[in-house]
Amino acid sequence: MDRLAIVADKLECTELVSRVARAIDRCDASLLEALFHPDATDDHGIFVGTASDFIKWVIPLLQTMKRTQHIIGQVLIEVDGDCSAGESYFIAHHNFDGPDGEIFMVAAGRYLDRFERRDGIWKIAHRHAVYDWNSSTSSNDNFDRDNPGAQVFGIRGQGDASYAHLAGRGRS
Repeated sequence: MDRLAIVADKLECTELVSRVARAIDRCDASLLEALFHPDATDDHGIFVGTASDFIKWVIPLLQTMKRTQHIIGQVLIEVDGDCSAGESYFIAHHNFDGPDGEIFMVAAGRYLDRFERRDGIWKIAHRHAVYDWNSSTSSNDNFDRDNPGAQVFGIRGQGDASYAHLAGRGRS
């Protein structure tokens, strides 16, 4: 196979991983749905089922949290024709209300993805989350979110500054 084609396939699969993290953090169910094949499956341990049902489960759960941020680390993609396997390291930050105040929880692990190219389009066919460690503590977020001044804070949904930025291709 052409080395340039393999690089392009790896890039498309890697971008899917990044777009899933973005969709999760923005709580954008429609974006998330578009990244999986219609018959895709998901195994997050506490949820095992179709990707469609995962989205219906995870978005309401995420909406109970104040903020999340999924950081994607090294991504390894092995391409074999119209199928590929990926291992992507993640660190996921979650900020939510606990019984004694705000909690900051970090989970780290890897996404083991199976990507399939169907009709020329790569999407995720299966995702398996493998957890390596986590940590929780009280949150010490000290931003003045009520009076932000010139600061821009990320928000859930398509009102986030990234949507207009990407739609305008960086012209803001």
